[in-house]
Amino acid sequence: MISKPDFVAPDVTAPDGAGPDVAERSWVARPEALDGSEAESVRRVNLAAFPTANEADLVDALRTDAMAWLPGFSLVAEAPDGTIAAHALLTRCQVDGAAALALAPVAVLPAWQRRGAGSAVVRAALDVAAAAGEQLVLVLGHPAYYPRFGFVPASGYGIKPPFEVPDEAMMALALDPGRPVPVGSIRYADAFGV
Repeated sequence: MISKPDFVAPDVTAPDGAGPDVAERSWVARPEALDGSEAESVRRVNLAAFPTANEADLVDALRTDAMAWLPGFSLVAEAPDGTIAAHALLTRCQVDGAAALALAPVAVLPAWQRRGAGSAVVRAALDVAAAAGEQLVLVLGHPAYYPRFGFVPASGYGIKPPFEVPDEAMMALALDPGRPVPVGSIRYADAFGV
């Protein structure tokens, strides 16, 4: 499922705040409902945002993995009409046995792309991770998009993915610069298929 990078990013060509109506919209991102009532809405966002069902299927598979799924780490942002417009998911992964988080997928409904929804939901996810005391978030994504959140090439920390990917696309973010970051190979949840 994640064996080859997709490089689809929700706001990749627009800086934060760019796009129509963004000055009128202050995105509020929040955890997905814990009772599962928003799972289908999250699936619709992922189906609309990507060219295949792979990411939507990945989210569904991760929901059933008690080792990977972390309650409260699936974030959504709502459109003005209450529709879920964006989704970001953090799940448990490891770097040579040490706990880390994988940020994947990040998806925005096409009608709301380049309006800040993706940035809002990613920032909210990182805030949730930091508040929970997590130290390391990893993302395989577009190198023009994720550095705005502080991500840098994971290789700079001595972290490597379990597959070939351009160095600049595998990124890491240390949430607390004063704490050490694990070094070694990433091990994703089984649902990722790597």
